[in-house]
Amino acid sequence: MEFFNPNRNYDFMRYRRFTTGVAIFLILASIFLLATRGLNFALDFTGGTLVEVQYTEPMEQSKLNELLERAGFEGALVQRFSATEFSVRLAPRDVEVDAATAAADSSIDDSSAATANRVLQALAADGDRVIIKRSEFVGPQVGKELAYNGIIAVLVVLAGIMIYIAIRFEWKFAVATVVGEAHDVIVTLGFFALTGMDFDLTVLAAILAVDGYSVNDKIVVFDRVRELFRATRKETPEQVINRSINTTLSRTIMTSLTTLLTCIALYVWGGPTLQGFAAALIIGIVVGTASTVFFAAPLLLNLGVNKEDLMPKTQDDPELDRRP
Repeated sequence: MEFFNPNRNYDFMRYRRFTTGVAIFLILASIFLLATRGLNFALDFTGGTLVEVQYTEPMEQSKLNELLERAGFEGALVQRFSATEFSVRLAPRDVEVDAATAAADSSIDDSSAATANRVLQALAADGDRVIIKRSEFVGPQVGKELAYNGIIAVLVVLAGIMIYIAIRFEWKFAVATVVGEAHDVIVTLGFFALTGMDFDLTVLAAILAVDGYSVNDKIVVFDRVRELFRATRKETPEQVINRSINTTLSRTIMTSLTTLLTCIALYVWGGPTLQGFAAALIIGIVVGTASTVFFAAPLLLNLGVNKEDLMPKTQDDPELDRRP
């Protein structure tokens, strides 16, 4: 099955200066957004107040989300235990008013109790009978130490990828792959900084998935570059890279499109819990596929890759030099 004729040679490298400039602009814009606006870290990173409630009649989780949003609790995380039992996690910003109220009113034990009362009023607004089972402050699931260790782990993985590709291919391929991979991750993070969507553990998992997807997509194209360099004699590096992109274009489009359709279905019908995860994958797949063709491949060409880089290296033998 072919979306594009593999013998058709679209001249992607003709526009490499423009596309590279666009990619660099997206990186700089994303870094600027991350530095100025930052990520909207969810409860997994910030902690908050946990309120467990129980209804007398079965209740839908979507209705709880609607009631909480109506009462002003933005970004509340609702988890279903059973048909009547739910937990509600609220970010620190949602309990700041309650903390001030508890400090001013000695009859209120703590801010958690005041928050629980507000949640109770919100959930009973339509006349449903509900009780509070427990309310308390919970810390973040991802602490500073875990976040630091995670960053170190990602850097170690990137270094490992570079070393492997440099050995398996050539160092220029390693640099182009890792720079393209960093572009995809940074732009995806910039999207979350721009939109202000919650950044939680599911989104972090999606970012790591985008990282792996990006590497795989670029390696497929670069492997074809290596094959064509060894199989051709007269073509220039620009022609070889263009042919490599064209011969793998159908595979790239089919893989990206099928994955993208699945992620769109998750975003539309997966509910609020999976929306951030699906959005990160959608942006990452689109950006990653485009960067393979319009950023990583031109970068490889600009690094000066040529046929000699991929030919087996011969070792000098002094004994052979002395023979007539």
